[in-house]
Amino acid sequence: MVSNINLKIEDDLEIALKASKKAGDIIMKYYKHDYEINEKGYHNPVTTADKEADSFLKNTLLDARPDYGWLSEETIDSTSRLSKERVWIVDPLDGTKEFIEGVSQFVVSVGLVQNGKPIVGVLHNPATNETFYGGSGYGTFLNDEEFSVTKKDSLRNMTILNSRSETRRGLWDPFKNSFKKLEPIGSVAYKMGLTAVGKADVFATLRPKNEWDVCAGVCLINEAGGISIDLNGNELEFNKKKTLIEPGIIAGYNLSVEKTFKELNKE
Repeated sequence: MVSNINLKIEDDLEIALKASKKAGDIIMKYYKHDYEINEKGYHNPVTTADKEADSFLKNTLLDARPDYGWLSEETIDSTSRLSKERVWIVDPLDGTKEFIEGVSQFVVSVGLVQNGKPIVGVLHNPATNETFYGGSGYGTFLNDEEFSVTKKDSLRNMTILNSRSETRRGLWDPFKNSFKKLEPIGSVAYKMGLTAVGKADVFATLRPKNEWDVCAGVCLINEAGGISIDLNGNELEFNKKKTLIEPGIIAGYNLSVEKTFKELNKE
C-alpha cells in the first residue's frame, strides 16, 4: 500500500509535468522569433519568454498548491518561503543565452523540496521534445523510459558535461587531459538531466549556481542513483535564505563524483 505522502508526491509530480510542458509551449512561441531582451546584470539576459513562462508557472503551481512556498529566478524573493515545509523552486527558462542564440540547450526547470530536500524534479526541453522527470522513490525517467546514472571509476573513461561559458573563459584548460572528454553544454539543468539518464558520466561546474539552476536536476540525479555535492564536498540543501550555492557543483555516480572532486581540488 502506497503511503499518503507518496501519493501526494505523485500528484505534485503530475502537476509539475503538465505545467512544465505548457510553459514550454509558451517559450516556443518566441524561439527564433521576435521578443524583447533585457539585462538583469552583466551577461545575465532575460527575455519576454522567461517572464511569460514564469508568470504562468507561478499562477499554475501556486493555484494547485496554495500552501507551498515559491522561489524562482524571475520572481522577487520573499522570506515567507523559509517557513514553508514544501517549496516550488523554479527556473522558467534555464539556458536563456542558448535560447537567444538559437541553440536548443535550454529547459523549463521545476523542482519541489520538502524540508530542504528535493522530492520532485521536472526538466522539459521544448525544442528537442525531451522531458526528464522523477520523484522521491519513483526513479528518473526520460520520455517515460527509466534510466540511471552511469557507473565509472576511472577519470580516463568519463565524459564530463561542463559550461560553455566556463570553457570559453579557459577555466577547464587545466583539466583537458584529466578526462576522456569535456563536453560543453548550455543550460545547467539540462546538463544535470543528461547526466541523470546516463548520456554523460558527470556534471560539473566551477562557478557558483543558484538553487533554481539545480534543484530539479538534483532530484533527478538522486533518483537515478547518484549524488550531488558542492566543491567543498557538502551535499546540497535547498530553500536556504542565501540561494547561491558556492563555489561550484559536481553530480553523478558517487564514485565518479568522488574522483572528480579530488581531481578538481588537487593542488
